[in-house]
Amino acid sequence: MKLRIAILGTRGIPNYYGGFEHISEYVSEGLVKRGYSVTVYNSHNHHYQKDNWNGVEIRHCFDPEYLVGTAGQFAYDFNCLLDARKRSFDVVLIMGYTSSSVWGKFYPPNSTIITNMDGLEWKRTKYSKPVQQFLRYAEKLAVKYSQFYISDSLIIKSYLGEKYNIESKYIPYGADLFSEEEREQVDNRKALKEDYFLLMARMEPENNIETILEGFNNSTSRRKFKVLGSTDNRFGKFITHRFKNDERIEFKGSIYDTGKVRALQNNSYLYFHGHSVGGTNPSLLEAMASEALIAAHNNPFNQSVLHSDAFYFSNANDVRNLVETVQRKETEKIMVNNNLQKIKYQFNWERIIDQYEAFILECHKKTNHEQVIAD
Repeated sequence: MKLRIAILGTRGIPNYYGGFEHISEYVSEGLVKRGYSVTVYNSHNHHYQKDNWNGVEIRHCFDPEYLVGTAGQFAYDFNCLLDARKRSFDVVLIMGYTSSSVWGKFYPPNSTIITNMDGLEWKRTKYSKPVQQFLRYAEKLAVKYSQFYISDSLIIKSYLGEKYNIESKYIPYGADLFSEEEREQVDNRKALKEDYFLLMARMEPENNIETILEGFNNSTSRRKFKVLGSTDNRFGKFITHRFKNDERIEFKGSIYDTGKVRALQNNSYLYFHGHSVGGTNPSLLEAMASEALIAAHNNPFNQSVLHSDAFYFSNANDVRNLVETVQRKETEKIMVNNNLQKIKYQFNWERIIDQYEAFILECHKKTNHEQVIAD
């Protein structure tokens, strides 16, 4: 019997927002191709309004975030859970806990509950102290009300084991190798002409965007620096204002066309990855898969993925030094190739979907066995 699976906790698919939406696309479609019935919950005002996407059923639930701000996320998650309770799903996969775990008592009682535990949300500096305290509480609730757990980073897996004495399954994000078709679409003359540094991230302090751009701003480099990501939020406006007089820095806004993003990563002279909080970051894997040479913020999350196959920085002076000294030599080609091998054998999507499928089946079997014993 093929299971009926629901994925909650995202703004919906196809992805117009971030990491959980990104992985939900791949996992839901991959499981459908293997014969499972998969439903993904979408915000009612998501760009995609149809009730089916590549075989995945889409359920739209009212999302008042556009009316009331962040509080609307809690209402949206509650609405999704109420709907899921009516539909007899065998397994409910919850992506993250930020605004869903407070509703733990309303999790569908007859479904196997698996939570992807996200990446130490309470450490994000964009949140005030009270919000950080709440997120610690939300994390505890997620542990309490979930039956099984997924960590997308070995660092998170270790943290959960030490903090809560729970065993979580390590399943990272994935990425597709840069294909020959994509390579053919790259105009080599244009690639040589567009000799630039690149950064792609949400405009948030913990992504070290200010540190990276400050280092570049202080450098003598003649190259351009392209920044991908919406600058509509408060921090984004601060960043654009701070560096508005540096004509080398180009704020490109959000680009959701995967092909364009991968081409930009592939063409870049050096790709800066500043994320310092969270698990295995999807944009980092995409850069690795796109054959970018990478400079990453020096922290355990990035080190656990890149190891010695990247340059590292901790402050603006480090960034300036990299900008002015990194040369594309044989050593750097080895770094790029080593990262490609990681994508090919460790972070490829088929392997990730295999792991999700196996873990979902294992968890559901355990839950049913326990129910039989209880009965």
